[in-house]
Amino acid sequence: MWFSFWKSRDRFSLDELRYLTDQLIKLQTVNEVNKVTGVHFLPLSEFLFFELFSSIYQHLVRFKDFVIEALRSMAELITYGDQHDSAFFEFFMEKQVMGEFVRILMVSRTVTVSLQLLQTISIMIQNLKNEHALYYMFSNEHMNYLITYSFDFQNEELLSYYISFLRAISGKLDRNTISLLVKTQNDEVVSFPLYDEAIHFAFHEESMVRTAIRALTLNVYHVGEESVNRYVTSAPHADYFSNLVKFFRKQCINLNALVSDSTKNPGAEFADTTTLISTAVDEIEDNLYYFSDVISAGIPDVGWLITDNILQLLIFPLLLPSLTIKAVEGIQIGVATSLYLVCCILRIVKIKDLANTISTALFCPLDAFSPESGAKPNGHTSFYGFAHESQPPGSNTKDGVGILRVDVPNMSSSPQIHPVDVTRENDYCDSHLSLREALISYITSGDDIQVTGSLSVLATLLQTKELDESMLDALGILPQRKQHKKLLLQALVGEVSGEEQLFSSESSSSKDGTECGSELDSCLQNLKEQFGLLCSSLEVRASPRVHRFQDSYKNCASALLKETRGVWPDLLVTVLCDEWKRCKRAIEASSLRKEPKCILLSSQRFSSEDGITSDSSFAAGERMCELVKVFVLLHQLQIFSLGRTFPEKPPINPPADVFENSRAQSAGLDAAGPKLGTELRLVDAVPCRIAFERGKERHFSFLAIFLGTSGWVVLAEELPLKEPYGVIRMVAPLAGSNLILVSSSRFFLLKPKHDYKHSRWLHSRIRLSTLPFVEPAKLKTKTLVDGRWTLAFRDEESCTTALSMVLEEINLQSNEVERRLKPLLDLKSLVESSNSSQGPPRTSSFHSTLTNSF
Repeated sequence: MWFSFWKSRDRFSLDELRYLTDQLIKLQTVNEVNKVTGVHFLPLSEFLFFELFSSIYQHLVRFKDFVIEALRSMAELITYGDQHDSAFFEFFMEKQVMGEFVRILMVSRTVTVSLQLLQTISIMIQNLKNEHALYYMFSNEHMNYLITYSFDFQNEELLSYYISFLRAISGKLDRNTISLLVKTQNDEVVSFPLYDEAIHFAFHEESMVRTAIRALTLNVYHVGEESVNRYVTSAPHADYFSNLVKFFRKQCINLNALVSDSTKNPGAEFADTTTLISTAVDEIEDNLYYFSDVISAGIPDVGWLITDNILQLLIFPLLLPSLTIKAVEGIQIGVATSLYLVCCILRIVKIKDLANTISTALFCPLDAFSPESGAKPNGHTSFYGFAHESQPPGSNTKDGVGILRVDVPNMSSSPQIHPVDVTRENDYCDSHLSLREALISYITSGDDIQVTGSLSVLATLLQTKELDESMLDALGILPQRKQHKKLLLQALVGEVSGEEQLFSSESSSSKDGTECGSELDSCLQNLKEQFGLLCSSLEVRASPRVHRFQDSYKNCASALLKETRGVWPDLLVTVLCDEWKRCKRAIEASSLRKEPKCILLSSQRFSSEDGITSDSSFAAGERMCELVKVFVLLHQLQIFSLGRTFPEKPPINPPADVFENSRAQSAGLDAAGPKLGTELRLVDAVPCRIAFERGKERHFSFLAIFLGTSGWVVLAEELPLKEPYGVIRMVAPLAGSNLILVSSSRFFLLKPKHDYKHSRWLHSRIRLSTLPFVEPAKLKTKTLVDGRWTLAFRDEESCTTALSMVLEEINLQSNEVERRLKPLLDLKSLVESSNSSQGPPRTSSFHSTLTNSF
């Protein structure tokens, strides 16, 4: 038999198929003989036993090789016959080869044969086009037997082939073929091996396996067979959907751990951490797209099952509370991760009830998410009832919730915006503050990540088509043009309230608060009845303007004004103009330029390992740039909400042409400023000494000069033959020569340090000429640390004169920067001028409150 297998024959012929089939039928007998022969091994001598064993081993190897080659060839022949000659498959059915495949699997017990058998059947299923051929393949329970066969899945290759086999079957499902793979009783499906076995691997550690199972389940759902739909949504099979959300929740917690680690350990491992976060983000978004695809299949109750589980297992107990609280016990997700996940869920899982429920929950006070306050309606279990994964049954430990705390910005304190550490205990708790208020607090007092995240949530809500406009109006983010359109339509159809509001100077929200509140009340009532959340809309009824027009702009504008007297006033206008262009492009884009994952992937910061400390000028420059980004965004959002167009450049005053009686004019400087090696007049210059190398003291004339928004400290060598001129030898920025002391997270500006032990000495910090992320081409050094100058003067009076000159020029420079920014900081005048230039103002509550707040 073995020699005849390799005889030359026409490979793609019915005779070849007949020959292979006949040989496979005989193989069972051969294998049985092998088993019987083994009984007579013991009486033989050692030599004969060895010879016989070797012969049998070679025989078995040839047997295995023949089976593998025969199975591979039969797949090719059946595929060929399906396309060219129906006699091939008719012979396949006549000889009941599927039954032979099953018997070979039972007899062989070798992994390689199992692998080839699964591959052979998978190839046949994928390539068969004839419907009758597929019906035969799926009938007679042979396929279900192979599906439920106990393979050794410890072998990863075998598992891979098995999953491919299941997916190949699912790819051929329709209303006819699916009926051949299920067992029914009284017209109801009672068993569906393909689906049941597949979801056992739904949460396998290998992502490729999970992906294949999701594709399989989608193929099942999209068939649209009602009895199958009832089967997958009935107990215990419906547990698959809750398990999906639990698995997703675990991925969210793992993502938060990565984000937390990247925050605590920045620097050298930034690239590796970014890769890990990006991978985790991709998996999370894939999960959400899978949720969306499952819902789009249109199976009754599946959308409700997924929505309910997302809300009860993730949104209510974990994400929304994490926006404002620090959990004392249980799981807690950071603010940045929560903001990102809320954005993704709203953006990808497009379910109307889900979007409205999440939006309505933003009006709930913090104590609504406390397990002590959640009332349980009849027949309903509160969402806090599920146990922590690591919590033993009966434990009283709270799951994912704890003492509720929230940061409330102190508007009377320094306007400087400080980063908020979301992992620390907050200093203030107001259990009646709503989640929406918490989002606004991050915009007013959060760091750049929190600001980006909060604004991304609001922008995502605006772009969520499933969300009712009345909900957007209640949240205070409905664009004015849509408010105006609604009022115009009401006026056109003769509704008196609409006409009154359209032409009234009062806030439209004050008029339509009843309508908006009524719809919101309905949603809040649903939260109470369905999820046990006790919320109150009293705040909405009492003052809709509180929601729509909170003034976060004032705090940021004050902080920006303070920067004019900070370390980088000379770059403030440049940075602001650059950010204005970037922000304008982003807002005018048809969609968000960045995906929500930018909330997690913060830009790389320089650490103390680079020589950068929190009180350095470089760190101050980073803070200044972050502040400008927030200010520009808030400013443009105000204009955008009014429906106005953005100017190409920020509305700032032009540079002053001439500075009469200035030191720059007296020194003969042009607009380019001081250059090394050039001459200048040493008017008001103070003689001093400084050593740039140990033991090598040099004599210079010290001069502080401002010109426009720039300023310099100049050291020049006198020209004895050309008095009062000198040659510029050293130039340093004037701004930043002040020392910054950090105490209790607040900044205090000090004078250039006057050494009281040496009354003729003056210590000054020398900062970088620019920032690498603002003007990289101009930065000619890789050193980002500040320099220090210690200047020695003739006497104490000369030292005091030099100090006074520095402070005077810094003040003049700051005044010029403030003068240029003044129109931008006066938003009230800007809005009024915008209204007058674009026609009659459209009255809105936004405009009324905005103008009243300045």
